[in-house]
Amino acid sequence: MKQLLSGIGLGLIALLNSGCEDPASSPAETQAVWYESKYDQVPVDAPAKTSRAVSVVSSETAAPKSEESSLYGPGASLNGFRPFPDSDPWNQRVDESPVDPSSDQILAFIGLDGHLHPDFGSGTWEGSKIGIPYIVVPGDEPKVTVDYQAYGDQSDPGPFPIPFDTPVEGDPFDRGDRHAIIIDRDNMVLYELFRAFPQAGGARWIADSGAIFDLKNNTVRPKGWTSADAAGLPIFPGLVRYDEVGELKEIRHAIRFTLAETRRAFVSPASHWASSNEHPLLPPLGMRVRLRKDFDLTGYADDVKVILTCLKRYGMILADNGSDWFVSGAPDDRWDNDELRQLRKVKVSDLEIIKMDGLTTPYNF
Repeated sequence: MKQLLSGIGLGLIALLNSGCEDPASSPAETQAVWYESKYDQVPVDAPAKTSRAVSVVSSETAAPKSEESSLYGPGASLNGFRPFPDSDPWNQRVDESPVDPSSDQILAFIGLDGHLHPDFGSGTWEGSKIGIPYIVVPGDEPKVTVDYQAYGDQSDPGPFPIPFDTPVEGDPFDRGDRHAIIIDRDNMVLYELFRAFPQAGGARWIADSGAIFDLKNNTVRPKGWTSADAAGLPIFPGLVRYDEVGELKEIRHAIRFTLAETRRAFVSPASHWASSNEHPLLPPLGMRVRLRKDFDLTGYADDVKVILTCLKRYGMILADNGSDWFVSGAPDDRWDNDELRQLRKVKVSDLEIIKMDGLTTPYNF
């Protein structure tokens, strides 16, 4: 569960866990661009949107779109698009990066008996869809006001292009993080909210915090600022999405994950901590972990192999306080929850922490 403190705030806020216990080498790009690939699967429950002007870059292998409306809507396929430039930390491979000198001690302090959990899947868990949803909108989507209730001084004022059918994490309940994620496909802008609630049928929204990211640039929050995530990071670039796993058969970015206890410290690419505990073996937000190179993928389902291969190449980034080793993804009815549970076979002892440079604490802030 997300904890938000000010950049120099004191006091640990104890909140509910956001996850559920049992839900279920490519060519470099010179810049982040939309392009239409041969993949054109869209979740069957994605509502059609009226087609509007779209700015795209077509690849030579692209197949014509049968319906331009498939570009938009909840869970719409991004057709191979990777947010942010190649130089962004989310998109940097770490399979050859050095291991942190404290890797073994930190992982042992967390507990070597732990294992990964897929915090995404198909269907519902306790009445809510499993994972963090998102919606893709056109550039002329009407914008609405967002009133911040808690962290307005560290939030982007907006307004935000939030459609009436925007899915919210945890709906229909008011508990949990209630993230809302909107991608403006035409202008390449990402909008994210924490603890988001529609008002007057969606004519305006209230939220605890929010952030806007330019998907064409390496957007970094001001030092000490949060975002819609505790670490001050964008959420969407770290989600496991079916359009990558099931369609492209490759994930080319780091993955978001959570831990129950973190340190009052952060390391790049994070910009914010969310703890009052200064124990040196607690993990700081922004810590990056990868799957060991010699981890045997034999026997895993094909979709799970895609995720595990990504964890070897790009690793995962600690972005929030939540259930231990919960791996974040977007809900999709095409996920096979039984296959995703194979991720639980990956133990903490199969992981290693990438070398952390530039650790920020209250004493060098």
